[in-house]
Amino acid sequence: MKLYLVGHDYQYVAEQSLLALFPQERPVYGPVDPEADRRWAVITVADRGDTCTVTTELGWDGRSAPFSLTVPLSGDDYAREGQRRRAVGRSFFGAAQAVTGIAPPWGSLTGIRPVKIATELREAGKSWEEADEVLRDTYFVTPQRRQLCLDAARAAEEADRGREARDFSLYVGIPFCPTRCAYCSFVSNSVEKSFHLVEPYLEALTREIESAGKMVKDLGLRLKSFYMGGGTPTTLSADQMGRLLDTLYQNFDFSHTVERTVEAGRPDTITREKLEVLKARGVDRISVNPQTMEDHVLRAIGRRHTAAEIEATMETVAAVGFPHVNMDLIAGLPEDTPEGFRRSLRRVMAFGTDNLTVHTLSLKKGSRITLEGSRIPSVEEVGAMLDFADPALREAGFLPYYLYRQKYQSGSFENVGWCRPGGEGWYNIYIMEELHTILSLGAGGSTKMVDRSADRIERVFNLKYPTEYIQRPEKLRDNQQAFWDFCHRMLEKGV
Repeated sequence: MKLYLVGHDYQYVAEQSLLALFPQERPVYGPVDPEADRRWAVITVADRGDTCTVTTELGWDGRSAPFSLTVPLSGDDYAREGQRRRAVGRSFFGAAQAVTGIAPPWGSLTGIRPVKIATELREAGKSWEEADEVLRDTYFVTPQRRQLCLDAARAAEEADRGREARDFSLYVGIPFCPTRCAYCSFVSNSVEKSFHLVEPYLEALTREIESAGKMVKDLGLRLKSFYMGGGTPTTLSADQMGRLLDTLYQNFDFSHTVERTVEAGRPDTITREKLEVLKARGVDRISVNPQTMEDHVLRAIGRRHTAAEIEATMETVAAVGFPHVNMDLIAGLPEDTPEGFRRSLRRVMAFGTDNLTVHTLSLKKGSRITLEGSRIPSVEEVGAMLDFADPALREAGFLPYYLYRQKYQSGSFENVGWCRPGGEGWYNIYIMEELHTILSLGAGGSTKMVDRSADRIERVFNLKYPTEYIQRPEKLRDNQQAFWDFCHRMLEKGV
């Protein structure tokens, strides 16, 4: 589709609107000729004092229609930018709906965090009923997705109670996996090919933990939650995991944490010895992520384990006795069907875990699925999978506690964390709703520094690959200095 932007440069918003509403289209830019161009949109933004008018005229195979709206502008420049961006998304949606009659589940919302809308409305004094009306009448969100959004917003309010300016969470990344899954675009290395890097990586990570721990202590910060992810942390041996956790406990004060999570991840990396090491060191939440319980789908995504091995692993997990266990499924995997997904969900629910995450497949550019052109379920099939999951989980006593969306996600759907009462994964809420700062250590780590008073986020990124991470410690020092400077400013402001 040809896009022509007039009076603004909100290219990202325009492209996200296009992907959400017309996922098969790709943007090109330039002046539009309605006679010659088959599919096009002209998006015009014009400020008039404290208001902004956005008009989108959209053409689709010989039909065209304009949609215009005027929104008030308030707050600082950053806040006004957000108001304009949302107006662009709403205007594009209105024009597209007028021409095609489409009604996507999230309406005109294009961002990855729909819950932020409900949270901001609540912070402005709106009731839950009023927040629901805005999602319905302003953003055209369907009833099921509005309920998901409001349930997750309630969990975010609960997570934010008792917050202090000195709160932060800690993420530690282990960028190794036994093999690379077909849908994966994360920075992770197959241990088969990079086993020689594991010990040097842990040595470099230990040095980063020691310097970061001293920095946090000097700043007087309070650690609220801990999450070790990857990759697959349980590709480490039991001894390596024990040494790493001991190093963390020696350098950070864990006495105020509400949870300590390790992504055990793939069943083919989990042993009783490793689980006992985690349990003995105070880890109270693990994730076991089968993604599917269908053997042919496991083969299609490059997994080397079977559904029977997942069941055996869960028996071991239950025997070791962790207070909280999360399991992940993905709707839309290659070779899966709505019937197969329903079987997977029922089998996973039968394990009795208190936390389940239902992801929607995201077709990341670097994944093998995208590169090889693998057959994947249709948008309608993925919709049927999610439409089954929502009522089935609610009937079993689960409620949504966090959600987010991704680019290139099948059907422009969502990822949802579900839990039984008391089973919330607090780290997931903290990072997704940006309630406080997240310090990330390890290769590929992204430290997210949150200034709630100004509604701003600052980020610093560790080097992506283990070899670079090991060889360039100066990048870690620069990132920690940025973290120090930011936190020092926030503590002085008391926010």
